[in-house]
Amino acid sequence: MKSAVETLDPTKVKLTVEVEYDELKPSIDHAYKHIAEQVNIPGFRKGKVPPRVIDQRVGWGAVIEHAVNDALSGFYRQAASEENLRPLGQPEVEVTEIPAKAGEGQLVFTAEVEVRPEITLPALDSLAITVEPAEVTDEDVTERLDALRERFGTLVGVDRPAAEGDFVVLDLKAEIDGEEVDSVSGVSYQIGSGNMLEGLDEALTGLSADETTTFNAPLAGGEHEGKEAAVTVTATSVKQRDLPEADDDFAQLASEFDTLEELTADLREQVASIKTSNQAVAARDELLKALNDAVEIPVPAGAVEAEVHRHLESEGRLEDDTHRAEVTVEATDALRNQILLDTLAEQLEIKVAQNELLEYLVSASRQYGMDPNQFIQSLDQGGQIPAMVGEVARSKSLAVALRQIEVKDTAGNVVDLTEFIGSDDEDAAADEPVEDVAGERGEEALVADSRPPAAERPGG
Repeated sequence: MKSAVETLDPTKVKLTVEVEYDELKPSIDHAYKHIAEQVNIPGFRKGKVPPRVIDQRVGWGAVIEHAVNDALSGFYRQAASEENLRPLGQPEVEVTEIPAKAGEGQLVFTAEVEVRPEITLPALDSLAITVEPAEVTDEDVTERLDALRERFGTLVGVDRPAAEGDFVVLDLKAEIDGEEVDSVSGVSYQIGSGNMLEGLDEALTGLSADETTTFNAPLAGGEHEGKEAAVTVTATSVKQRDLPEADDDFAQLASEFDTLEELTADLREQVASIKTSNQAVAARDELLKALNDAVEIPVPAGAVEAEVHRHLESEGRLEDDTHRAEVTVEATDALRNQILLDTLAEQLEIKVAQNELLEYLVSASRQYGMDPNQFIQSLDQGGQIPAMVGEVARSKSLAVALRQIEVKDTAGNVVDLTEFIGSDDEDAAADEPVEDVAGERGEEALVADSRPPAAERPGG
């Protein structure tokens, strides 16, 4: 087989493939066998019809069409691999030549396909990453302590106008052109939360129990979503949250500690841990931004459109042009980041260890509320394991890249992110890379290895 690549634009190529007759012959033989099992020809049993008879009765055209259809995808994948192409979508294939008769000729086809563009990333040590300090203040600890006190607070009715932070039990009615379109009653709402109607916070502020007011607002849901409505709201009661005193008794009630001093010390450690974790997240985001700013990344329009169509079709919103525009921006950004991180992973020669992949898959299964074994098996059956390996590699590439960059806080202090980004020594001691496992035993080994012993499985 011979192949050649013509670059049509930075994200699209034309692959021309020539396949000699001998390479196509196994597929031709299979075509003869398959057709022989399907046709009824007097004097021959099914499956025993000779090729020359099939040529006479069915025709060479049917045979070669079957063979080409059967073999085309395999030859395409082989050629794409040999040419080091990284397709980002399905190819548009055109067959330009087929063997004219048995025993001679060749198969020639072209495939136009969008591919990952070649980009050059800047030297990592040339990038400057700055994050906020992880310093813990007394105000941080007090804020966390107050949040804990609120969890143990009690709602008490008050005889005064409602204010921000109060809880109001309310009845609400919405009308459009004098016709009632929605109503609720007995709903508890905290002023300032902003999770109901636009303008509700302002309408309730200053309202006492059993008082009513009206305001105009766009409806937030239902068949009239977005339409302006006249809203009537009545406060049936006003309550404030009374917090328990911050003392040793509260510490014993709300935690495993005996004293408030011990509780606040633990809260300080919690805040410090959160701020340090936030530094790692911020450093990752800043690195991704710096790389995006440093290189122009052409994004294949067809791959974006395919993802947008899939997304809108799953939501039943193919005709929603406004939402299509929003999803197009999101899909373009996501694909741009994928191209960047795939390139970074290759540049850093990232290897994904089997335990890293399994940890990711188990975590993902929890997000979907599925049993990890069933989740992994469903991915394997759908051929999605390689895509999951890619996800892990992209995430890992940012962590490995951050090891090569001196991250500082805004005060000029060097930030140690080893807890979150690991070390090269840890990678060297990691399990066998997934690529090696798949190469030696196939991807099904990943599923088998992740299952518990037979005695622990249902029916084991």
